[in-house]
Amino acid sequence: MSAKINSTSRFFRTVIVGVACLGLAACGGKDRPRADLAASQVNTIGVNSYLWRAALDTVAFAPLLQADSAGGVIVTDWYANPGNPNERVKVTVTILDQDLRADALRVAASRQVAQGGGWVDAPVQAATVQKLEDIILTKARDLRRKAVAS
Repeated sequence: MSAKINSTSRFFRTVIVGVACLGLAACGGKDRPRADLAASQVNTIGVNSYLWRAALDTVAFAPLLQADSAGGVIVTDWYANPGNPNERVKVTVTILDQDLRADALRVAASRQVAQGGGWVDAPVQAATVQKLEDIILTKARDLRRKAVAS
């Protein structure tokens, strides 16, 4: 009877070890797809890190008033291009989501022109805001592509 229990016990141990080895074998290997650095998982700052870095890089031409990585808001101070000192702009970038998507980004710009010794609000062309969004999204995608490739 004892020999039968030992052989049954040995059989179950062998089965358990075999199943465990198969499970571990499925975890490794070169055929496994590379882990995608999903934007929602690369966010030690509260928002999509690729969008955040790309937005900061894009508005680096102007001094920053506010940069809240937890809330995803970047606000620049007024910036006047030295080539056109009679005009100045202010940019606000809001990152709305943790995913790298076009609708996770909102850019707003204000423009003023010098008039009569002061600054007067002037319209901003929609193409200007769209261009800033495109630049940020392109940079964010490039950052993500480089991170996944490395």
